[in-house]
Order: sequence, then C-alpha cells, then structure tokens
Amino acid sequence: MLNRLFRLAEHHTSVRTELLAGLTTFLTMAYIIVVQPAVLSGAMSGRPTGMEFGAITTATCLSAALASAIMGLYGRYPIAQAPGMGENFFFVVTLLPAAAGMIASQVAAGELAANTTSPWQIGLGVIFWSGMIFLGLSMLGVREKLMEAVSPSMRNGIAIGIGLFIALIGLENTRLVSLKNGLSLNPQFLSPDLIVFFFGLLVTAGLHARRVRGSIIWGILAATGFAVAFKLGLPWLGKAATSAPVVRGSMLAGQFTIAHSVVARPPSIAPTLFKMDLVGALSWPMLPFILIFLFMVLFDTLGTLIGVAEQAGLIHENRLPRARQALVSDALGTVAGAALGTSTVTSFIESTAGVEQGGRTGLTAVCAAVLFLVALFFSPIINMIGSYPPITAPALVVVGSMMMRNVVKIDWDNYAECMPAFLIVLGIPVTFSIADGLALGFIAYPVIKLLAGQGGEVRWLMYVMALVLVAYFLFVRVQVL
Repeated sequence: MLNRLFRLAEHHTSVRTELLAGLTTFLTMAYIIVVQPAVLSGAMSGRPTGMEFGAITTATCLSAALASAIMGLYGRYPIAQAPGMGENFFFVVTLLPAAAGMIASQVAAGELAANTTSPWQIGLGVIFWSGMIFLGLSMLGVREKLMEAVSPSMRNGIAIGIGLFIALIGLENTRLVSLKNGLSLNPQFLSPDLIVFFFGLLVTAGLHARRVRGSIIWGILAATGFAVAFKLGLPWLGKAATSAPVVRGSMLAGQFTIAHSVVARPPSIAPTLFKMDLVGALSWPMLPFILIFLFMVLFDTLGTLIGVAEQAGLIHENRLPRARQALVSDALGTVAGAALGTSTVTSFIESTAGVEQGGRTGLTAVCAAVLFLVALFFSPIINMIGSYPPITAPALVVVGSMMMRNVVKIDWDNYAECMPAFLIVLGIPVTFSIADGLALGFIAYPVIKLLAGQGGEVRWLMYVMALVLVAYFLFVRVQVL
C-alpha cells in the first residue's frame, strides 16, 4: 500500500529508508518544539507577550504535524514543515510592538474599548491573512511559474547558499562562531559545548564517509549519550574545573538538563486556539506587516523547496513535478498554524538532513508528522535533545557540506548566470536569511542579463519580480524597519 501511495519503487527507496529519513529530519528540527514557545511567549527575551508557553508548545507540534502530513500526502515531497525561525522573532520584536501601539492609539481616540483584543491576537490575524494570500497565489499558479522562471545556475546557487546557511546555523548554535560583532571564532576549545559538538561531528562524518546507513541519526544518538555522560561526570572533574568560566558558562552546565521521565501530558491549546483577531489585523497600520510576512514566507519556501528538491534530484528539465501541490501544502500550513496559535509555518531546510539520509518521497514527511504528535507525549526526551544545540549541530554541518556539491552545476563560463547565483550563495549566509539572499540574486539577475545582451533569455516573470522586490525594499521594508 505504501509503495503504491508514495511510489517508493519509482524513487528507488524503501519504507525503512523513508522512515529513517523522517526520523533524521525530525531530530534535526525538534529544537523548534522548545524554541518556538520560548520566543513567542517572551520567555527567551524576558518580556512576556501574553501568550502561554504550554499552549504554544502544543500549537507548534500540532501545526508541524498537520502541515508536514499535508506536504507528504498531497505534495508527496520529503519536506517537513513547522513554525519558521526568523518569522517568529520578527513576530515578537517588530509586529507585536506595532500592534500594541495601534491598540493604544485606538483606545485613546475612543475607537476601541480597552481589553477587547491584544497585540498577539492581532499578530496571529496578520499571519492568517498573509497565509490566505499565499494560498491564493499558490492556487493561481503564480508561485509555480516563478519557480520555473529560475535558471538552473540560480537554482543551484540557492542550494549552495542554503547549505552554507544551515552549516552556519549549526556552528553558531553550538557557539563555535559568533555573529554578534561580525563573524568570529570562539577560541575556547575546552568548552564542554564545543567538545560535545566536535565529538558528534567526528562520529557523524566518519560514519557518513563509510556510508553507514543512519549515520546522521547514529551521530545524534552518540552526541546525546556523550553529553549525558559529560553532564554526569562534571562533578568528578573537581571544584577547580567545574568553577572555571569556560565550564560554568557553558550550555552543558547551565542549559542541558537530563530527562527525568519519559512521558508527560500535553499542555492545553485552548489559550491560543482560534484566538486570532482577523478584523484588527486588517487595520491600515497592519497591512504592511501582512505584505512583509507574505514576502518572507514566499521566498523562504521557494528557496527551501528548490534547495531540497535539487539535493534530492527531484527536479527534471528545470521543472519540479507537483510544484503546485507542494506550494499549496505550504500555504495551508501557515493558515492552520495561525488558527492553532503560532507564527508562520513554513518548509524547513533541515529536511535536507532526511534527504541526505535517503528520503525521496512524502513518506519521509508523514513520518516526521507522526513524530511531532508523538513528541507531545514524550516531550521530556525531545526537550533534552532539542534544547541542546551541540547535539544536533553536527548533522546540520554535515548536510551543509553535502549541498556544496552543486557548485559544479553553475555555469561559471557565463558571468551573467554565475554572478547572480554567486550573490545568492553569498547573500543567504551573510544576511542570515534565505529570503533576503534570494532577493539579492533575483534583483540582480535580469539587470545583469540585460547589460550582457542576454535579456531575451529571461522570463518576463523575473523582470516583474525584480521590480516588486525593489519596491518592497524601498517602500515597505524601509518604513517598517
């Protein structure tokens, strides 16, 4: 039945391989179960937003499960989905203060009664409307045509840029490099966090080099076991060692907590379920934010979908089969996520970890979806792994290195093709944003092609997109940011 539904034989894969890939993808993105509620509730910044931590945790798991299942069953791609990083911080840092200011001015003017709505409810309404527009564009095939307008060099540049991006995420999350004052190396190599990271990286890379099945999962499990042993062994190092700043200030000593139970009851989702303010979100001050979230999810999804599909070898003759189904699946995830009580749901680039493990069909995404539901009951174990980045960071670095193979597919002999692709490769990790990196290349591509006398090779949609992106940066983003 599974073979017929997901066409496993056609993609030269098996149920075991797909389930292993789904587990790999889930483990590399499980951190979102912990990070998302910490960000949206304000626990991470120390500034409460009014959203309940437990409700966001349940909403995160349910939205990720629903969106990933839709992608697996309808889109039939090995891409898991969950509330996206970047969008969640923008939601809290920029959107909620703007919504709070709008509410305060309306209350002062007598246009709104006090305590009838809250900033986070308006914020969820903004996410909902951006998702609905996103869904409309997907149904009309606009996003599909945009994907087909991307040249092979640009497409491979996206895959490379995303590879560098996720590797940089891994290095930054484990504190090997710092991005606070420019990119710099952490020289404290005796930090327990770096020791755990390098242990996991060497195990994962060694097993991967020997082509051991499940190498990424084995690496994650090895790093988890090593971290637990290290944590338990800290007292044996002596007072002088444990009181050293490099140990005392580490995530292993202060953040990593060994699970004391296996199962737990899921928190109630009632505080956030269907609490979005759809009317307030359509106020004039909120319209720019709807456009911003629309652009962010549009290009994040486009970049992720192309990057993962290119890595999996699923693009044929510069076209992605079932592109519309995949894009509609992504849009439905955002709409459902807002209704459940979380920020923009999007395709996760960590899906490349599952692809590298052999995942090629929607069964990988369905497996990840099931595991998100299971995580609701096994949250202590998932929290232990997902809340300590040095455990999962090696998987991101290894996957990032594998995506670099696409560099040979760029047309380096044609500067009108390779320069925009290079801007994407450089832009994604430097700006720390898939959307911004894509925008750099998408704006430059038609201009450089025109100057090179190759304007006829550019599809009209790329010209339109370049103009829209320029207008977006000049008139929408500059005003808000």
